[in-house]
Amino acid sequence: MEQVHLLIKNAKVFNSYLKKFISANVAVKDGKFYYIDRKQDTDLQTDNVIDAKGSYMIPGLTDIHMHIESSMATPAFFGKCAGENGVTTVVSEPHEMANVKGIRGILEMISAAKNAPIDIFYGIPSSVPSTSEKLETTGGIIDCSAMKHLLEEKDVVCVGEIMNYRQIIRENDLEISRFLEYLKKDHPGYVIEGHCPSLLDLDLAKFLYLGINGDHTEHTLEEVKQRIENGMFFEIQDKMLKPEILEYICQNQLYEYCSFVTDDTMADVLYEQGPLNAVVQKAIDMGFPMEQAIYCATYTPCQRMHFYDRGAIAPGKLADFMLLKDPSVLKPEAVFKNGVPIYAKDEPQLPLSASTYEFPADFYRSVQLPDIFLKDFQVNAPFQEGYATVRVIEINPDRTHTTEKLVEMPVKAGKICWENSGCLLAMVVERHGKNGNIGYGFLTGSCLKKGTVATTYFHDHHNLFVAGSSPDDMLFAVNRIRELQGGFLTVKDGRILSELALPVCGLLSEESIRENGLALKAVRKSLTDLGYVHNNPIMSVATLGLPVSPALKLTDKGLVDVKKGEIVPLIVNTKKNK
Repeated sequence: MEQVHLLIKNAKVFNSYLKKFISANVAVKDGKFYYIDRKQDTDLQTDNVIDAKGSYMIPGLTDIHMHIESSMATPAFFGKCAGENGVTTVVSEPHEMANVKGIRGILEMISAAKNAPIDIFYGIPSSVPSTSEKLETTGGIIDCSAMKHLLEEKDVVCVGEIMNYRQIIRENDLEISRFLEYLKKDHPGYVIEGHCPSLLDLDLAKFLYLGINGDHTEHTLEEVKQRIENGMFFEIQDKMLKPEILEYICQNQLYEYCSFVTDDTMADVLYEQGPLNAVVQKAIDMGFPMEQAIYCATYTPCQRMHFYDRGAIAPGKLADFMLLKDPSVLKPEAVFKNGVPIYAKDEPQLPLSASTYEFPADFYRSVQLPDIFLKDFQVNAPFQEGYATVRVIEINPDRTHTTEKLVEMPVKAGKICWENSGCLLAMVVERHGKNGNIGYGFLTGSCLKKGTVATTYFHDHHNLFVAGSSPDDMLFAVNRIRELQGGFLTVKDGRILSELALPVCGLLSEESIRENGLALKAVRKSLTDLGYVHNNPIMSVATLGLPVSPALKLTDKGLVDVKKGEIVPLIVNTKKNK
């Protein structure tokens, strides 16, 4: 009698090719599916039999566009959480870590993933910095030679999202442009991920012409139509779960050309809702056909990434799967990786040790701030008395895109008096130990009404950002971030209201997902209590310095007009007192 390692009996098995469930016994041999026995009458020898008792069996979920740094956890802790939710393969794009530590940061993330219970692959960060050294200071730079080096890493499977999307269709002397030319000649067909919000018509065609054929960003229905019609693979994240988008995909049977992804999942959302399974669950709840949702979370992402060894329950495929009581409720009873159980609902889960992986010593000393004094929290004007019209970043409550607003503020003794203007003072302090720059700006709209927020988790350059209504509190917050060597916190009246320490490169915590999640939830609540009105205040704060996201953003170099791609002056015009 033939020997196998595992036999799952009496399961309702999802067939990816038929997109339906079929009753079968499933045999696993050497970590791969061996035989899917529909007749359920084949005798196979094994010491390990699981009676599924009619439970549903689906392939492990695959998330092909995400950033582990968004979880604010190390790869091992993220992998544990993902595995417990049925996600067995992810492709992470570590451009956050690359912005702090360059290619060393990427290689350390790859090494740190070895202890994870799931497969963690990586994309090559292609936009570090996201714009240029003229607009932002980063700790690391990924040039064409670094990209070629990363191409040789066995766990690297694609080019990560190309974010300088308007620049790349106008210029061909960029580092990423040179790398794309190299790929075209030496690695044709290599997977290249894009990031191109709002590109349409000829501009979109120019982007696609470069070989960039995947997109995951937020779009209108027309933008989605143009992408799919032009052969772009479309990755659906949570904020794209819009009725009109899902209806368009379903009505036109476009399941082959899309998959579900998470992109950025904050620590508290990850802890309370889960990773990719939460996005897929929301789609199902919104009416996306359950079988097609499973298909777009397992088979199509694997095809996109050329993972031909997984994504389906079929002979020769990796035995990555989960067992469910109800496939329309993606909460697994058990999860297996390579035929080995990594999660069982009714069994206690062993905690990961905080010392699972130790990063180099300098990764814990990455916040190298210049000396900051109370006088630095003043904004100088080019004259002594009068009024200045200044550019202000207006925060919108339902998106991370900002708008520019002009506000007149009085000037006294050569300083802008902003305190009664309805605006907050905002500063970005270069923290990579390179130049000590401080960029100044103001915030209004759906932001804090009182108190202070500070963070080093600040896309994508991850310099220190602080904004508030009190210079004393702002200085206190900056010094606390320095002491923690990175974090996300709120302060009011000289007291810390909430705090998440991020000592690994100012981005990651070595605590569990639960600890990170609870701490970040407290920060989120504190922001709301202080008046921040937004559907995701954490991400709103974290992207106020992202110079590829419209319309006005703040870096250590100053205010960036994203559409123009240039630094613009804070003061627009002045009226001097005679």
